[in-house]
Amino acid sequence: MIVASRILRLVTPSVTHDVRVDLFQPEPDGSDWICRYAIGWPGKAQDGFAGGRDSMQALLSAMQKIGFELYVSEANTGGQLSWADWDGFGFPVPANARDLLEGDDARFL
Repeated sequence: MIVASRILRLVTPSVTHDVRVDLFQPEPDGSDWICRYAIGWPGKAQDGFAGGRDSMQALLSAMQKIGFELYVSEANTGGQLSWADWDGFGFPVPANARDLLEGDDARFL
């Protein structure tokens, strides 16, 4: 079950695409938890997951993985990816990737 979604905008020379990011409800995985997510890149959806000791840690880890994957994506390095009027994407990243954050993300996350 999807528990949260966000629509990003990918602007190319010929067309603007919506890139939907979905975060799914954490689920038990043995004694740990996982949280799945999907990034709807045009022409190639990307699915992933993150794990944690409990559902909260799995959820936070998934959000950090999403943030990292958005920041290192070809769309972002080309300056074509954005979210609403926010300067950034509004997703946290792991501590060792904080140097990637830009704009509002660097100020507030």
